[in-house]
Amino acid sequence: MIQSMTGYGKAVTELPNKKITVELKSLNSKQLDLSARIPGIYREKEMAIRSLLSQKLERGKVDFSIYVENTGKDAATQINQSILHSYYLQIKQISENLGIELPQDWFSTLLRMPEVMKSEMQELEEAEWKEVEKTIYCAVEKLISFRNQEGNMLKELLKQKITNIARLQKEIECYEKERIEKIKQRIIEALEKIEIFDYDKNRFEQEMIYYIEKLDVNEEKIRLDNHLTYFLETMENVSSGQGKKLGFITQEIGREINTLGSKSNHAEMQKIVVRMKDELEQIKEQVLNIL
Repeated sequence: MIQSMTGYGKAVTELPNKKITVELKSLNSKQLDLSARIPGIYREKEMAIRSLLSQKLERGKVDFSIYVENTGKDAATQINQSILHSYYLQIKQISENLGIELPQDWFSTLLRMPEVMKSEMQELEEAEWKEVEKTIYCAVEKLISFRNQEGNMLKELLKQKITNIARLQKEIECYEKERIEKIKQRIIEALEKIEIFDYDKNRFEQEMIYYIEKLDVNEEKIRLDNHLTYFLETMENVSSGQGKKLGFITQEIGREINTLGSKSNHAEMQKIVVRMKDELEQIKEQVLNIL
């Protein structure tokens, strides 16, 4: 079973005076790249939150946010009336002294003055944190569920691409015997064009066998078959770090396909190799998104 690094999770909880929303977004990354937006009241729990996310999510570019909406009558931010009144008196006095017109909208002017809005530090109660922690767990589980769904889709796509490469490899076989005969005939014709040229036929056969052995692709086909099988087996394993393992196997598949192409020396075989490379490139793109 494979898991995608792309995911989304959201959970909401209602407290007596607050509505807490936890949101998680995840994209692919080589390691865990965590960005957290946490309100000041929960800042003391940031390390615990980061530890939880790193254990559960392992890898990915993760954006974590907690939003707090005050639903009660008491708000954390209040107007400092004494400072506001002091600003009001000062502005009136300056207006009289300097002959400057008074502002039309007193409130908007005064509320922008420094320290008029005061924020009261709130103590985080353990009962509230327990509810917030449950909400975080719920959002994480939803993101993991999303990742699993994406992983199942990736798995089917990758199976199809691996099957396509295996099928294309079978198509090469019908050209192998023809390729050897063509190469042999081409060399003989080239030698016959040389005037008054005599050669040892036994030695020629020995050299031809050596040359043909160098062009033989049976080993590459066997290794490619093994890599394709190992790729499918790795997708079925329930273990962490599958994305990196599949990436390494993909590199080995690419090496064998490249060797097939360099040894083919046949137009139709090279066309098949190009199609195999196209399938492999699509696999590489998708493997980057696997956890």
